[in-house]
Amino acid sequence: MATPGSGVDTNDSLAEFGANDWLIEEMREQYLADPESVDASWVEYFRSHQGASADGTQPAAAPSAAPTAPAAATQAPEVQAPATSAAAETVQVVQVPIVDVAEPEPESRPLAEAPVNEPAVEAVQPNAENAPQITGAASGVSANRPKQAPQPTKDATEPVRTPLRGAPARTAVNMDASLSMPTATSVRQVPMKLVIDQRQMINAHLARSTGGKVSFTHLIGWAMVKALLAVPEMNNSYELVDGKPNLVTPPSINLGLAIDFKKADGTRQLLVPNIKNCEDLDFAGFWAAYEELVGKARRGELTVADFGGTTATLTNPGGIGTNHSVPRLMAGQGLILGVGSIDYPPEFQGASQARINQLGVSKVTTLTSTYDHRVIQGAQSGEFLKVLHELLIGQHGFYDEIVHSLRVPYTPIRWANDVNDERVGSIPRSARIFSLINAYRNLGHYMADIDPLEYRQRSHPELDLEYHGLTLWDLDREFPVGSFGGRSGEVHTLRDLLVMLRDSYCRTVGVEYMHIADNEQRTWIQDRFERPFVPWPREEHLRILDKLNEAEIFETFLQTKFVGQKRFSLEGGESAIVFLDEVCEQAADAGLSEAIIGMPHRGRLNVLANIVGKSYGQIFREFQGNYDPRLSQGSGDVKYHLGSEGEFKAASGRTIKTSVAANPSHLEAVDPVVQGIARAKIDQIGKIEGWPVLPILMHGDAAFAGQGVVYETLQMSQLRAFKTGGTVHVVVNNQVGFTTAPIESRSSVYCTDVAKTVQSPIFHVNGDDPEAVARIAQVAFDFRQRFAKDVVVDIVCYRRRGHNEGDDPSFTQPLMYDLIEQKRSVRKLYTEALIGRGDISTDDADEVIAKFRDRLESVFKEVREEPQDEPISKTPYYPAKLGKDVGTAITAEAMEAVAKAHLTFPEGFTVHPKVLPQLERRADAIRKGPIDWATAELLAFGSLLMEGRPVRLVGQDSRRGTFSQRFAAVIDRVDNRAYVPLKHLSPDQGRFHVFDSLLSEYAGMGFEYGYSVAAPDALVLWEGQFGDFANGAQTIADEFISSGNAKWTQKSGVVLLLPHGYEGQGPDHSSARIERWLTLCSEGALAVCQPSTPASYFHLLRTHAYVNWHRPVVVATPKSMLRSKASMSPVEEFTQGRWQPAQGDPTITDPSAVRRILLCSGKIRWELTAARAEAGLDGQIAILPLERLYPLPTKELAAELAKYPQVTDIRWVQDEPENQGAWWFLQLYLADAVRTILPDYELRMTGITRAAASAPSVGSVKVHQAQEADLLARAMAD
Repeated sequence: MATPGSGVDTNDSLAEFGANDWLIEEMREQYLADPESVDASWVEYFRSHQGASADGTQPAAAPSAAPTAPAAATQAPEVQAPATSAAAETVQVVQVPIVDVAEPEPESRPLAEAPVNEPAVEAVQPNAENAPQITGAASGVSANRPKQAPQPTKDATEPVRTPLRGAPARTAVNMDASLSMPTATSVRQVPMKLVIDQRQMINAHLARSTGGKVSFTHLIGWAMVKALLAVPEMNNSYELVDGKPNLVTPPSINLGLAIDFKKADGTRQLLVPNIKNCEDLDFAGFWAAYEELVGKARRGELTVADFGGTTATLTNPGGIGTNHSVPRLMAGQGLILGVGSIDYPPEFQGASQARINQLGVSKVTTLTSTYDHRVIQGAQSGEFLKVLHELLIGQHGFYDEIVHSLRVPYTPIRWANDVNDERVGSIPRSARIFSLINAYRNLGHYMADIDPLEYRQRSHPELDLEYHGLTLWDLDREFPVGSFGGRSGEVHTLRDLLVMLRDSYCRTVGVEYMHIADNEQRTWIQDRFERPFVPWPREEHLRILDKLNEAEIFETFLQTKFVGQKRFSLEGGESAIVFLDEVCEQAADAGLSEAIIGMPHRGRLNVLANIVGKSYGQIFREFQGNYDPRLSQGSGDVKYHLGSEGEFKAASGRTIKTSVAANPSHLEAVDPVVQGIARAKIDQIGKIEGWPVLPILMHGDAAFAGQGVVYETLQMSQLRAFKTGGTVHVVVNNQVGFTTAPIESRSSVYCTDVAKTVQSPIFHVNGDDPEAVARIAQVAFDFRQRFAKDVVVDIVCYRRRGHNEGDDPSFTQPLMYDLIEQKRSVRKLYTEALIGRGDISTDDADEVIAKFRDRLESVFKEVREEPQDEPISKTPYYPAKLGKDVGTAITAEAMEAVAKAHLTFPEGFTVHPKVLPQLERRADAIRKGPIDWATAELLAFGSLLMEGRPVRLVGQDSRRGTFSQRFAAVIDRVDNRAYVPLKHLSPDQGRFHVFDSLLSEYAGMGFEYGYSVAAPDALVLWEGQFGDFANGAQTIADEFISSGNAKWTQKSGVVLLLPHGYEGQGPDHSSARIERWLTLCSEGALAVCQPSTPASYFHLLRTHAYVNWHRPVVVATPKSMLRSKASMSPVEEFTQGRWQPAQGDPTITDPSAVRRILLCSGKIRWELTAARAEAGLDGQIAILPLERLYPLPTKELAAELAKYPQVTDIRWVQDEPENQGAWWFLQLYLADAVRTILPDYELRMTGITRAAASAPSVGSVKVHQAQEADLLARAMAD
């Protein structure tokens, strides 16, 4: 048996180490002098070669072909190697569950041919342009570059030795006879233009993300590996076995790297260690292995295993200026590749750079392939260099694989021929440059790296240079750039321009703003983004890390302490805390008075703890369900719906009040409520410069795209009735809605596309880049402050757990959660990136980790120790009102002031000729009577205003009134100016806000509810165009108006004006659905009223403003009764009357003559009155109207019923069908209520109603009239 060699002496034990033989000798001498002074692997090697002489020969058997691996390597943890080239995933430190997938059938049958009984499987929809992306269906590769662990070791495998026979054997013998190592060399010159450009693009990305730098040798070395895979014959070598020539076919590519090594005595030697098993690596793994090998060489830590088994070698003398070399080929190898210097061809080295750029001349390098001619032929070597050439100019997907392994989000630059501009009609290149700039401004967000879960090379055709008639040859040519980047009048290379464009619009932030029509706003955004990147100082990085620490600590604590309990954690979206912290920091420094946050349940507890300042102890008690005697009122709510108030302290020491509004599980319902709260507080502060209250709305991605109230709230943003100076919207985009993927939950590309309707700028941010999130928080706040407009930030993140902590999301999203399982936390990734970029030191990182652990310990300690007297602030302060005893009548002087206001107009103001007579009649009626509904309402408003009370009325057509009855605002017939008479009553009057709203019920009602919560001293009214329009706001009615006080001790005094009345107008617009409101009534939560006279309505409004009830009131207001003379009220009822929840019959002079009582409410009172007169039953039938249906007017009604003790025929009469209206409610509760006042009175009622129906009314006027006649007849009949 012989060892590998050149064929001259086969017993050379050092031959396998090639150029490293000098090192073996030195290590042997060191071993012989002191065996303990060398690594254990060297000791083992030399012991196995005992008796070997200094020249390496030995009489004993030869060593094995592969030296024993060092002990350290054998003890390394095993890492399973993949079968494919995606080695980046194999070195991931995080343990990833392995899912066994069945092998696919060799050929699947078409679906149409499947048997009937064979179940069909829905195919995964492919990712399409202009549609949401399916997470896990693209590359299936994590967006984060894996941490590179030490390259796994493999068991040594002997190469295959094939004896040469016949002509090949004779050729080899002949070659040996002439040379000990017969070599030949092939030479090829390769353009390096694309290599240079790709390297620059990759390194620019690495510098801003994870750090590190890719060299030319990395790229050429990787190209050599790929070329060896394409031409495997170049990896072969020659060996004599028992004197017979053998072709050696290695099982792996072990690439030797020629490293110039400086010894301690200053002399230089050459080391050639190798990277093992290159075929199993991707570029990221190769790069990491290369750097590790070079690092070991520099540190003197190379072991025996690093040298043995080299199959091909790369040497780069070009690094010292050599442009062509024929290096020495060592025994046991078949190839050594020499790389020359990178420079322009000699004939162009004297030309100016501008001339070179103009001509499109590339730098070149010379590649020399020196190979063993006994087993490798010249054609094979030529093919090998050809493939190398093709790879380096981007063919065979070479750069695509590289950027994929490094998670570079950009598509590589493509090789192309230079474009000739001399064609007739061609567009000048300068014009193409402006086209490129515009494309990036409009579409750059399509290339931005915003997905933290799955790696994608996002792009758009218009972002490619080729689309604009530009190529890589234009990169170093100079062009005018217009106003781009504030460089008006300057020229820059396309390379610099492209770098700036990508840095501005395509990094971890995608910007959508070109849909904005206002050029000033677009220019402002361009100025903020089209500028050189300025790194933040170390202190700011550490501050961000601290916030991530706090966010992660909170979730870690709850997950540890309350395993499986619902908390809707923010894990995966912790950057949202960084965002809120930065916005509040900016707001405090800007001197704003308050930041009001509205948000869903996800992450709410984290926000309460880390932004608002709610203590861990208090949250802990809520998790335990401990009863707090200080919160005895109401039924309560789950912990992740509760609101709170606190104070945020900025780094500067300035503070700002912060609050989180209470909300239900109905997603986005809190949006208009927060807007109303903010507007109320702004109105209370009064007119000052800027908008001192900042609304912040947090959303989920599925809800923002799917809930219509989002659109309604956005539409409010620039309307004067609702404007708050701009809202900062932040979408915590975890890329799934409960279990539904984006492709099933929206048609738009982004969940935020709805915001384009109001021309808000939209910033998409990768949640794994918390620094970018913080920077965008500053931009968002500054934009809001500058333009008083809404701004939307889409933080693209993920949800670490299921919809709640007890849910398994992998049932429906297995691919997504395969990726999530691989994810390291945002805090860890940011720490690694900062260290990799050199922004912080490892000592800083260690300190942060120590702080993390210390804080976690302190949290556990905090919740174990009961706080002494922890303040609880959940609801606003509600001031006491004047009380019932003051009365609600007003003076004649107050009435006169209101009358005069409707006759006094500014000079030159032209009242519409049809409106002026109505205003004159109104003033006359105030003075003399009788007074109609609209006038009574304005008297209530005006009197409250003169008493200093604010009044706000907003609704659909409320300024004029749906039925042309109100005219709270009068419009100039000539120039369209508006004049509001009630704003001009007295110098010190209260504020009067009367506005027409957008045609929205959900957001409209929610806004006024929120306003009333924050302004308990104001009379706040929302009016529907018709009563049943409130159906569109059922969520607000159910979740806030009726139950807000019970759940959150959150009081509201909002008044809902809902026109109601059966007048033959059909099923819609007839009913305010009184039955629905009564269903919600309990615990005194709200009042439901249906006044029957203007004076009663007047006193109701004033009573609501003055009596100490902070509760909503639903008023079924009239339609036809607005102008009914029968229902009008005399002046005396305003100056002397009061609110009567139940009224008597003023026409009854002899109660003993009454034999029947008709109970009713609203308009039907006057129809019954007319029918009674027509039937000649005056004095025999008492008609008692209930002005308030809930709370039941028990005391007042009992007093009226007591007047007629002889009457047993008591009927309830209503317009509505039997199953609607108040009838069923009164049947259940009225008799028992009356019995509490009159214990011996047995109230038995008969219902006089329309027949039960599914619709509120019939569609035919004639049928309606017939029903009404029948109804009245039954009411009068014995």
